[in-house]
Amino acid sequence: MKKVITLLVIVMAGVSVQAQFGKKLLKKGNVDAAKKVTKAATLSDEDMAALSLQSVVWMDENNPIAAVGSPYGDRLAKLVEGLETEDGLELNFKVYEVVDVNAFATPDGSVRIMAGLMDLMTDAEILSVIGHEIGHVKLGHSKKRYQSAYTISAAKDVAVANTGAGKVLADDEVGGFVENVLNAQFSQSNESASDAYGFKFLVAHNYDYHAMEGAFQKLADLSGDGGKGSLTSSHPGSAKRAERAKKWAEEQDAK
Repeated sequence: MKKVITLLVIVMAGVSVQAQFGKKLLKKGNVDAAKKVTKAATLSDEDMAALSLQSVVWMDENNPIAAVGSPYGDRLAKLVEGLETEDGLELNFKVYEVVDVNAFATPDGSVRIMAGLMDLMTDAEILSVIGHEIGHVKLGHSKKRYQSAYTISAAKDVAVANTGAGKVLADDEVGGFVENVLNAQFSQSNESASDAYGFKFLVAHNYDYHAMEGAFQKLADLSGDGGKGSLTSSHPGSAKRAERAKKWAEEQDAK
């Protein structure tokens, strides 16, 4: 499988994208627009949805997607049957046939699973990952991450100056924006809160909630150092998260 660009969510993928907007920022008429980066924090919900969708379309076009009827495509389709919505969020799912042990969800409800993660984990463990990623969206973490990336790129003002088409991003800005998203990070508190959301997701759907422990333990084993190398230093290690998930499962068993 060919490794293509993926978002950093669960493990450090170590990928990069060539920024594409340097010359455009220097064009006459764009200098003032580029100075307005502080407006990024005021993105409307409509702009955020459009921004999220544009980035997902770009990523879908730049990653090999498992076709309907393929082993990966069929496995995910069966796994998420009935999960058209979650907590008011409309969901859509695809598999990227890349080797990364990774997954992500975006503010518009797009959930993308990497084939490398599917090879490593059981169905129940994958569902625990999906719940965690949905948590990042529903708890507002993904929106803040997009705002941070957007602030760096000043994409909105550049797009307005160059396209006049009502897009949040100019077409040739999307790759650079995705790079900024890659470089943004979830905080330790964000990760912990999304773990808790993911566990409740498993319980609510009568999925195997013991699977979250297994998912984190596999990440810890994969890293070879108790999980510390799997994430940035600000995040709790996978081994620690496995222990916490085990405690939650034991408490749930006792109810």
